[in-house]
Amino acid sequence: MFSRLKNKVVLITGGSNGIGRACALAYAEAGARLMLGARRPEPLAETAAEIREKFGVEVETRTLDVRDGASVEAFVGATVERFGRIDILINNAGLAVGMDKLADGLDDDWARMIETNVVGALRVVRAVVRVMLTQPEGGDVVSLGSLAGHIAYEGGGVYCATKHALRAITEALRQETLGKNIRVGSIDPGMVETEFSRVRFKGDADRAKSVYRGMTPLTAEDIAECIVFMTGRPAHVCIEKIIINPTDQAGLKVHRRE
Repeated sequence: MFSRLKNKVVLITGGSNGIGRACALAYAEAGARLMLGARRPEPLAETAAEIREKFGVEVETRTLDVRDGASVEAFVGATVERFGRIDILINNAGLAVGMDKLADGLDDDWARMIETNVVGALRVVRAVVRVMLTQPEGGDVVSLGSLAGHIAYEGGGVYCATKHALRAITEALRQETLGKNIRVGSIDPGMVETEFSRVRFKGDADRAKSVYRGMTPLTAEDIAECIVFMTGRPAHVCIEKIIINPTDQAGLKVHRRE
């Protein structure tokens, strides 16, 4: 598997922490070359430095805000200028904000989720797929979905809507690129312990920690391992979707041991 990924050019959005960072480290271990983008430059630089020290592969970084079309175009353009191609896109940038019921929802929270998870993801896909369509070998597009793209829940109406939208976008893209050597898929996790809940609860670390109390959640590394497996298949094999939950979770139900 790793031999198929050696020297591949992998572009990762949201590459400074969580699942994006774990993907960067996993692909670096496989010998891939990396372009990492995120809004915060400091953790992005730290991740790149760690990769260079541990694996000695080429890695470049660029500040990226997927809500800004010019930022996305500059990011993708810089990747092509540096590496000459894009083999794999990990469309990872996304977030949830708040747990308000729809009747109590805030416009700013809704806009932030929709602009990042839907419009931002679309911008990245558009820019990268235009590059891949010029490459005879095509490429891989993997989007970070969610169990919330399959099942809605109270207090998550807008976040769930964005992940349902991403699932539709992914399915449409798979059909639109059929015959172009572009493999399109998503990984849709249940509960993963990253900064996700802290962002959702606007910095409330105790509330974020309580989400996973009494059960064993997935880790960012668990998700990265699956993504590397997806993109490491032979060229004729396309894994279109992986739904992955902790053993302690089935659907929206969580087994708590306390």
